[in-house]
Amino acid sequence: MNVSLGVQLIASTAWVAVVVLLFIVIARAARKQPIKGLTSALIGLVIVALLMSTLGAGLVFIEPDELAVVITLQQGGIRPEPLGAGIHFVIPFVERVERFSILRQTYTMTGAVNEGQVSGDDSIQVRTKDGQMAYLDATVIYAINPAKAVDLYKTWRNGYEEGLVRPQTRGIIRSVASQFGIEEIVSSQRLNMEEQITAEMTQVFDENNLILVDFVLRNITFSDEYATAVEQKQIAEQQAQQAKFVVESKKQEAEQARQTAQGLADALVIEAQGNADARLIEAEAEAKALQMIANVIANNPDLLQYEYIQKLAAEIDIMLLPSDAPFILPQFGGLNSTTPSLTP
Repeated sequence: MNVSLGVQLIASTAWVAVVVLLFIVIARAARKQPIKGLTSALIGLVIVALLMSTLGAGLVFIEPDELAVVITLQQGGIRPEPLGAGIHFVIPFVERVERFSILRQTYTMTGAVNEGQVSGDDSIQVRTKDGQMAYLDATVIYAINPAKAVDLYKTWRNGYEEGLVRPQTRGIIRSVASQFGIEEIVSSQRLNMEEQITAEMTQVFDENNLILVDFVLRNITFSDEYATAVEQKQIAEQQAQQAKFVVESKKQEAEQARQTAQGLADALVIEAQGNADARLIEAEAEAKALQMIANVIANNPDLLQYEYIQKLAAEIDIMLLPSDAPFILPQFGGLNSTTPSLTP
């Protein structure tokens, strides 16, 4: 509960009672009625009202998320230490307090309408190292340094946001970003740029009794001409990548075809080699068989004629041979006795 407001409420009530009682006293005095007891009550109420008013004016309740700097008419004009959360007493009508929130505060500068502290386009215009224009959206999260609240009040009063946070942030961003090229800002060096901006802002804020909690580089946009150029470049790069992919695909297909052809050729070679080896084996077997037949015939000359006769059809009884036939087939004893002799 805010005790100082309660005391002030009591003081206000006492003053109302004083006014009412005063009218009663005046009315009774006009009627020449006794007012001795009422006068004492009136004086008592006035004293109570004065005490409550004085006490209410001197009691100060500081919320848990606040601290207060005491402004005084005494030497120095300001108390050296701020007031923390709780109930405090200041000298009525001689001292007053200036309250500061110790919560984290956010200041946003953006091109989005009605989003930041400034209505309209409040993005930070930056000229990069290579002469391109970039527009940066940024948010600063900061807080008052409680130990240096008195110094902050002496330096900035309540104007530290517009007098320090905004101009210092915009100036540091422009200074750091101008050291990078446009492509570096949007790609490889963006994180490095953010780290440099944060480091410089931390130092500046600390020197001015503030604490930088975080710096957020929210968005980067470009001029319409450069955005078109970037888009065309990206399209060209995508097309080049697509062409490269097609070439690689064709190479892979060609390699697969070559490997398939090589496999077929190897298979044909293996098959031909197998056929050749088989034919050689077959030829060697035939040669051996013929050699064996020749050896048998050489040892049995009549065997050939016997095999010849065996191949004749069964119904042949007579065979006529020309007179100049090189051989005569004699009658074999082992043949059927009905088989006639064959003579020329």
